[in-house]
Amino acid sequence: MKKLKGAERRSWIFSYLKEQDQPVTGTELAKQANVSRQVIVNDITLLKATNIPIVSTSQGYILLPDKENSAYFQKRVACNHQSKDSEDELLTLVDAGVTVENVTVEHPVYGEITSAIMVSNRHDVEMFLKKVRETEASFLLELTSGIHLHLLSAPTEEILNRGIGAIQRKGYVIKE
Repeated sequence: MKKLKGAERRSWIFSYLKEQDQPVTGTELAKQANVSRQVIVNDITLLKATNIPIVSTSQGYILLPDKENSAYFQKRVACNHQSKDSEDELLTLVDAGVTVENVTVEHPVYGEITSAIMVSNRHDVEMFLKKVRETEASFLLELTSGIHLHLLSAPTEEILNRGIGAIQRKGYVIKE
């Protein structure tokens, strides 16, 4: 591909991400667009500023589905567990058909900190946890003694409730 200029490149990134069913790394986008990774990072920031729903995950960039044109249910759930239980929590949710969109913690100094997770299946969970291990990163819940929120989504309310019920039975959900 020839080197594209600003607006044309951002249009290409948007179109390319629309066609993908897996996250795409900034490095991969940079190679294809014949620009540096930092140019891609800047382009993604500009696209997000125009309300294009691109999410940065540990596996790369993804374009969120158009929620207005599809049946889609979401719920924020308060959870409490230790890091060692994170894999079980995530697998329990995705096995029920639920997507874990993000995690939020309430930090005493910085306030609310939210980070995209975007895992929908066992492979996504495996890749997310592999990245955590490789980078020796801490889970956000470690900042708050295990207390955190997840934004969960599913194609039906029944699936969403089934996933929440499954982690409730395991003791991961804080009772309201």
